[in-house]
Amino acid sequence: MADHAHDDHGGDDHGHGHGGDEDDGRVTSPMQEFSTSQVGVGLAVLAVGLLVTFGIPLLAA
Repeated sequence: MADHAHDDHGGDDHGHGHGGDEDDGRVTSPMQEFSTSQVGVGLAVLAVGLLVTFGIPLLAA
């Protein structure tokens, strides 16, 4: 069998707080900044989704 400790997967370095680089381009969503316009777009998408999900079936009934 092959020794899997030196695979291309990086061993134990999976970015779980083991002192990896902070500049690798990967950022989790809660840490990302967002603007007020992005919040507005999200609310508009929510409103359309709720209208399609609940409004149209209620009108059709």
